[in-house]
Amino acid sequence: MTESAAIVRDVRSGTVLAFDFGERRIGVAVGELQLGVAHPLETIDAKANDVRFARIEALVNEWQPALLLVGLPLALDGSEHAMTALARRFALRLQGRYGIATRLVDERLTSVEAERQVRDLGLDVRAARSKVDQLAAKLILESYFSQ
Repeated sequence: MTESAAIVRDVRSGTVLAFDFGERRIGVAVGELQLGVAHPLETIDAKANDVRFARIEALVNEWQPALLLVGLPLALDGSEHAMTALARRFALRLQGRYGIATRLVDERLTSVEAERQVRDLGLDVRAARSKVDQLAAKLILESYFSQ
């Protein structure tokens, strides 16, 4: 899935769910396109795909998003690596399962920034790992809004 191929239709209003995909945890944030405001929502902490997608389905049903965003992990030089392929596959599965426009968003350094924000709050990054994932998803969403 290329970024342009991920565009099913031009979405200008409605709720957006953003995902910071990981093999163990998926950070989730929510926002509104017209307002351009993002909020961390939760972290899905499960390795089993059936558990992950059951929770995602519940979020899709609750929030009724018009758009889904998935952070695209790239190396600092823009090259792809193993996690890039996994994130692309995750985005394809979301779009296929829910029929909702799904876009990939460059997520370089979002986790680093999220960790900094957690440290600024006086929290231990390891102890607050789930907060880091949610904040990374929020940063992915804010990045999309600023484009």
